[in-house]
Amino acid sequence: MKWQYVFTGLLGLLVVIGCTHSRHAYLLDLPESERVIYRIFPQPQPTGDPQKGFEYLVYGDYVGNGIPLKLYQKTFGSAQDSVLKREGDNGRVAYNVNVFESWYGEKVVNGNCFTCHAAVLEGQMVLGLGNSSLEFNRSKRLHTAILNWMVKRHYGKKSPQWAAFREHGQWLKATAAATIVDNPGVNPALRIEEATLAYRQPADLSFRAEPNFEIPRRAFGVDVPPLWTLKKKQALYYNGMGRGDFTKLLMQACLLGIHDSSAARRVQQHFPDVIAWLQQLEPPSYPIPVDTQLALRGKSIFEQQCEKCHGSYGEKPFYPNKIVHLDEVGTDPYYALYALQSPGNAWYNQSWFAQTPPKAYSKPSYGYVAPPLDGIWATAPYLHNGSVPTLEALLDSRKRPTYWQRSKQEGAYDIQAPGLPYREKASGAGKRTYNTRLPGYGNQGHTYGDTLSQAERKALIAYLKTL
Repeated sequence: MKWQYVFTGLLGLLVVIGCTHSRHAYLLDLPESERVIYRIFPQPQPTGDPQKGFEYLVYGDYVGNGIPLKLYQKTFGSAQDSVLKREGDNGRVAYNVNVFESWYGEKVVNGNCFTCHAAVLEGQMVLGLGNSSLEFNRSKRLHTAILNWMVKRHYGKKSPQWAAFREHGQWLKATAAATIVDNPGVNPALRIEEATLAYRQPADLSFRAEPNFEIPRRAFGVDVPPLWTLKKKQALYYNGMGRGDFTKLLMQACLLGIHDSSAARRVQQHFPDVIAWLQQLEPPSYPIPVDTQLALRGKSIFEQQCEKCHGSYGEKPFYPNKIVHLDEVGTDPYYALYALQSPGNAWYNQSWFAQTPPKAYSKPSYGYVAPPLDGIWATAPYLHNGSVPTLEALLDSRKRPTYWQRSKQEGAYDIQAPGLPYREKASGAGKRTYNTRLPGYGNQGHTYGDTLSQAERKALIAYLKTL
């Protein structure tokens, strides 16, 4: 079983340095009134069939290539898919991988979107909930080397099975070191994207042996946001840099295995349906009764303190899609600063994604998007880097642990706090310890709740549980 989790982690790489940058250069084109908090304006998105979208997510070939099915079965055996309850070959593998026919005609297995975008909550698998239990802080270099060796040994370099695996295997081997993060539970999504771009020709997306640009040795990670908030967003990613057409922004994991842009176009044509499924996805409801009067008092506090950036909820919801300047929100700036100088921006804006319709492009910002708060009770840990384990600590920065370790029990959740059950540690030592002293993982900022009394904070949390 241990090896199965190791290889599932390798397959799951699809979903998914010190930096300086002059903020003034970026802000020169913004009006004075918009330099602290400003809106991202609507961009039209396609519509499709949600049922077809879900079927493509759980049966589809959007990663292009992968491990030959027979080798996968020989190594791991068969396991009933009790989560998605799929049929055929997909009914005999774990929920977070797909079996499909590769571009080379061979049946293969590779990770699907639910590797990172599904998690256990209160004993139930919730599709669309970010998976904060993955450990990308453990090196997979040895395992990727073994995986490449196994495929070559079983089939040979001239076989169609090797052709169906080669590009994905080469990418895994080339980027294994660059996708290791320094803390548990966070996801190197931006680095995975950079690494896929580095080994692709921008015009036709064909694989290249040497990278387009240098990839820094170490990655940093972020918390995986819930998918059900996508329907409210006008841009993707924590800094709002994903602009334009969402079908192309969401399908980028295909670069882990597709052959070229003609294959990418076939994938892209399915993603209006995927977006339609995401748009009807709803968060789980808080599972125990909430004090109604307390929540009403909390709603009043929310309207005064939080609504300006995070929007309104209820019968007439409104989400403003605002980016908040780093100097205003005060949270760890590493992600935003790095994204501003990433060589992946130039590649992306010159590539098939940006140069062919429907167009998507990268526009990083000197700040972070104030996210929608639908289902916030279920989405711990908090802040963009997952550095705060509970909602209570998010609203009272004095309670944020410097070093902490989550419960070892799979799917364990503190419903009352709400958040992750954890214990404080004396130091950052150990692979399972979250260390907020590391670059990119600070738990500072977003101190707006510090001005509230204990009673006000309790009321506000009661209201947030109803969203």
